[in-house]
Amino acid sequence: LATALVPLGVAGAALWAQAEGIGLLQQFALPSWLTVLIAWLLLDAAIYGQHRLMHRFGWLWRWHRVHHTDTELDASSALRFHPGELLLSVAYKMAVVVLLGAPPLAVLLFEALLAFAALFNHANWALRPKADRWLRHLLVTPDMHRVHHSTVRDETDSNFGNVLSVWDRLFRSYRDAPRDGQLAMRIGQDEDREPQAQRLRALLMQPLRRDARM
Repeated sequence: LATALVPLGVAGAALWAQAEGIGLLQQFALPSWLTVLIAWLLLDAAIYGQHRLMHRFGWLWRWHRVHHTDTELDASSALRFHPGELLLSVAYKMAVVVLLGAPPLAVLLFEALLAFAALFNHANWALRPKADRWLRHLLVTPDMHRVHHSTVRDETDSNFGNVLSVWDRLFRSYRDAPRDGQLAMRIGQDEDREPQAQRLRALLMQPLRRDARM
């Protein structure tokens, strides 16, 4: 439910900013298609930045860790977020949208593509190696994102991109493959592999628990 409501809140912020004439992009007389394209690119960059912050600061990681406790990565993992993280995310996105003055159309397109990309990136499938290499020049692929869910810390702290792979390459957080290979790589968090750690109550209480990252 929270995942479904996030785009509505962000789109509402875009409508308000447009009505008030607030935001960077509204200060320039650009063609509508160009404004939408620039806003979309900047929103993807902003979400990349948000993802890095979630891994950088312990108090944010405690919310985001729920997403990384999944030991069997598949499309359902794209929906595995703590409600608290989703609330933080919507507040961050609304602030970015207002600062940019992003058009509502750009916001809706971005949210729709972000949702599709999340399902695609977490899917338990492997593209043909040639197709994967070709797509990675532009997009985040399942094999690329799967590295991000490794139990190894420096692999978890890589490949933060959501839709475009360019941000990881540009900001030097790109990792081509896990050290143990895709099939042998352990997924999840070592301290959260027991069945009781995967129960709803335990997941909801995770932000109250400290770990070595902090």
